[in-house]
Amino acid sequence: MKSSLFSRRFLWLLAAALFGGGLALCAKDKAAPHPPLTLQLDPAAIDRNASSPVSYAPIVKKTAASVVYVFSTKKVRQPDMSQYFQDPMFRRFFGLPDPGQAQPREQVQHSLGSGVIVAADGYVLTNNHVIDGADEVKVAFGEPRKEYKATVVGRDAKADIAVLKIDAAGLPAATLGDSDQLEVGDTVLAIGNPFGIGLTVTHGIVSAVGRGNLGIEDYENFIQTDAPINPGNSGGALLDSKGRVVGINTAIISRSGGFNGVGFAIPINAARAIAEQLVATGRVARGFMGVNTQSLSPELAAEFSVKQGALITDVTPDSPADKAGFKSGDIITKLNGAPIEDPRHLQLAVIQLAPDTEVTVEYVRDGKTLSTKFKLGELPSQTIASGNHAAGNNEGVLNGVTVSDITPEIRAQLQLPSDLQGALITNVDPESASAEAGLQEGDIVLSLNRQPVNNANEAVRLSEEIKGPKVIVRLWRKGVSRFVLVDESEK
Repeated sequence: MKSSLFSRRFLWLLAAALFGGGLALCAKDKAAPHPPLTLQLDPAAIDRNASSPVSYAPIVKKTAASVVYVFSTKKVRQPDMSQYFQDPMFRRFFGLPDPGQAQPREQVQHSLGSGVIVAADGYVLTNNHVIDGADEVKVAFGEPRKEYKATVVGRDAKADIAVLKIDAAGLPAATLGDSDQLEVGDTVLAIGNPFGIGLTVTHGIVSAVGRGNLGIEDYENFIQTDAPINPGNSGGALLDSKGRVVGINTAIISRSGGFNGVGFAIPINAARAIAEQLVATGRVARGFMGVNTQSLSPELAAEFSVKQGALITDVTPDSPADKAGFKSGDIITKLNGAPIEDPRHLQLAVIQLAPDTEVTVEYVRDGKTLSTKFKLGELPSQTIASGNHAAGNNEGVLNGVTVSDITPEIRAQLQLPSDLQGALITNVDPESASAEAGLQEGDIVLSLNRQPVNNANEAVRLSEEIKGPKVIVRLWRKGVSRFVLVDESEK
């Protein structure tokens, strides 16, 4: 799901694999009908004093079989432009058929990417943007090549991770390393299917760790590498010098359209945690404190007598942080013993933990260092009618619409009436039926098929229960409520 307007991925070369769409988390809070995810893990540290190998062939032979091709297709409706070119000369010039002839209204778009087999019974890890919006997803690998239709187990657009399942057994599952142990300068290999030419291996080093604030994803904690990554590499493996997967290749920065030595991979520890949740429950539940924070300028740091941390500006009423006694002006310096450098590090540390996890937070108040323990809540934003199903078999209604609860801060910011209840629309996929019907970011969903909606959970539940393809949505917008019919029969 996306909580901000979609998307700046056209700035990235790997955007060629995108379809658009707002699906990410499965809204069903029940176990997915899939076998448990069994992974091969090897957290041992590498020997950084060892001499560089003459060849990486043994590593490639060991791991390459675990990297697969991912193909997806999507049907898109094409507008009938002949109405703008009624003149016969224009029709002839542009190669348009006569007005009486049937106009093609659908076109099939193809996209390619890569994936990593992470379990012998057919689980494949890839990027969400590789399969987002697809009507059909296929996975191919091996010599002679074998091709399988894939089921989308679940996906998380905020972190750009998706889990696929193919009906196969005895597959060569990759061994996953510990991405937290990576250091700048470590040797890495990138394996994928660039430009669809076939399995390709490139070599480089870790250029940086913990990269963020790039505008690629909502939650960014990238491994940066100079191992060449190109279109089609998305979802492929980033390997360490022992052949273990330490990252999922995701994006590059490029002004020219070619690889310029700046590529990014999602750390495998984060990808693994998301995959385990998607397989176990079909959704990703993230921890939630309930604080708004800002970075410390050198002047503020000196004033508060701290070196680093996240300065709390607001505390959400009735949130876990509020109940734990946090106040505006407190500075969070550690979470579970790990230093907190700034607001981004605090956010990443919290969302990687599951709701109800007990945490120990160290903070500074009035120059004194204090500590408290409390349990995290669940990040409230959710996505309507999202993907715990086979690709192309959308269940429920309002696919591509993201909602969240109306918090006191949101109510004040949008100047909503105190008695207004509903679910706030935070994003609408521009290619969805909901967008065509006129739903917009900032609208408040009051009811679905005349059944009242009081919060995001109810909106999600009703969107799953209503079979569609049509649903009557009652909206509140700028002081006026109205009914809108959303018809997904052609989507």
